[in-house]
Amino acid sequence: MIRSTLAAITMLCWAGTAIAQTAEQSEESRWSIAIHGGAGTIERDKITPEKDTEIRAALDQALAIGSQILKDGGSAMDAITATIIAMENDPNFNAGKGAVFTWDKTNELDSSIMDGSDLSAGAVAGISGTKNPILLARAVKDHSPHVMLSGEGANQFSREQGLEQVPPDYYATPYRLKQIDDLLAKQVSAADVDYKYGTVGAVAMDKNGHMAAGTSTGGMTGKRWGRIGDSPVIGAGTYADDRSCAISATGSGEYFIRLGVAHEICTRLKMATKPEGIECPSQSEDVISFCTARRVLSDEEIQQIADDVIAELGTLGGDGGIIYATPWGQAGYSFNTPGMYRGRATSAGENSVAIYGDEQ
Repeated sequence: MIRSTLAAITMLCWAGTAIAQTAEQSEESRWSIAIHGGAGTIERDKITPEKDTEIRAALDQALAIGSQILKDGGSAMDAITATIIAMENDPNFNAGKGAVFTWDKTNELDSSIMDGSDLSAGAVAGISGTKNPILLARAVKDHSPHVMLSGEGANQFSREQGLEQVPPDYYATPYRLKQIDDLLAKQVSAADVDYKYGTVGAVAMDKNGHMAAGTSTGGMTGKRWGRIGDSPVIGAGTYADDRSCAISATGSGEYFIRLGVAHEICTRLKMATKPEGIECPSQSEDVISFCTARRVLSDEEIQQIADDVIAELGTLGGDGGIIYATPWGQAGYSFNTPGMYRGRATSAGENSVAIYGDEQ
């Protein structure tokens, strides 16, 4: 009985390995990337045709930068870093240039980045003075023993790392100044001001099968008391693991933190790839080999898992969305708001940007 069971397992293990090897051979040149520039009440009657065109062009440009790096064989980390820098430099988004103002009319920026190949990560919260917060998050990952730095300590680390510094008024735009002035004059509520969450993010898989994710934001208009949302929180707003997915989130950060959205989606995907119909308590090499083989998830399975977690977020009262990339080459999104600035491109030929909820 034991021999027959082990024989069956060995056959399954051989089949699984063969399938994995075939898939690996056919996917050697695969890459994918997805980006977002925020989610919320993004509807056609709230955006002028001129602004619609401008935002699509900004998304196209950022997507093209990351896609080219991946096409050329560059790493997922380099692709998302360059993509996010492009969006941080664009005043249409709430990250870097164009970041929103706090209650005290200052700017406090947050960012995070994660490498799925070794689970290394870096994050910064409540910073100012650094032109591109995503570069500071990456410096924390690459050049410090820590995962997250905040406030003046993070600013000091940025200067020590030689990152480009900017004066306090660099982040300001007339639009953001009007937002905070209206809020402080109590002409509008915070909910009305933040009809969309302008956080930016990117996720990618490179030709080596490595995943990466990054997120950057100016936070919430009129925030007080050093409030920090999900964007710099590894597992909430950003997560990457070569075994499951890369996720970047945007939305009502408190709810994303409570649900651990980014990590939750990756965990569910990882669990769903486990082989079905067999328990794996034995330490036999054959059994271990089979149990470490992972099945490939379909587009529909991946989308359903992402949608389920975002639905749970909505049940808690949270709004927003996520972008994802997977080890099998898929890239996509899930959101429960009327729209989300988004785009995706893959080696299979997908290349698109979208704004409204009724767009594919």
